[in-house]
Amino acid sequence: MPEPIVALKGVTKDYPLGKTVVHALRGVDLAIEKGEFTTIAGPSGSGKTTLLNMIGCVDVPTSGSVRVAGHSTSALNDRALTDLRLHHIGFIFQTFNLINVLDVAQNVAFPLLLQGGLSAADRDKRVRDLVARVGLAGQITQRPSELSGGQRQRVAIARALVTRPAIVLADEPTANLDTGTGNAIIDLMKELNDTEQITFIFSTHDPEVMRRATRIVKVVDGRIAGEERRNVGEG
Repeated sequence: MPEPIVALKGVTKDYPLGKTVVHALRGVDLAIEKGEFTTIAGPSGSGKTTLLNMIGCVDVPTSGSVRVAGHSTSALNDRALTDLRLHHIGFIFQTFNLINVLDVAQNVAFPLLLQGGLSAADRDKRVRDLVARVGLAGQITQRPSELSGGQRQRVAIARALVTRPAIVLADEPTANLDTGTGNAIIDLMKELNDTEQITFIFSTHDPEVMRRATRIVKVVDGRIAGEERRNVGEG
């Protein structure tokens, strides 16, 4: 049986806060298989974002082990963690994190420039194909300030996918969108999950995102409080 694409065992994360210590994660065990469409659900302050940061190699655990795409993150130095993020993980943030002075194509191409290895022609083709796939071919030369919130989120999705990552992490991806736009964004992610077998892991409060997930992992006070697996099409 293949190794899970994400595996956390006994993971704790403590943050000093003045003279106290915040226990953000408390002994988390979690395995996620390739191609899952998983939601991490829980109230604010429950540890959802910290959990995503562990999976995204943005942070390392205080204790326990995190394996991502076959690599133990605690065994990697900063350079190796950066390479793991760049080559295996895409990030979608609720604040979009686009570069305002760059147009749509340049924003999407940015991770490819960091990654290297593609010719300018191949890079341009991949960017244009993906921008068209997220429905923004007509806006490819516009800057973020000229786009709606939903359009900016689509740029962020294209940027997250352009390196063809194994895993996409989305932190409250529909939080700043109206219901119709949010549903369209989830439709797009589900299509890419189905067609490309990309593993999607969300942190969310959005009941529509949870309805579309095939697995809901519930986090309370830094612990896994339970989970629910769903068949596609359940409502």
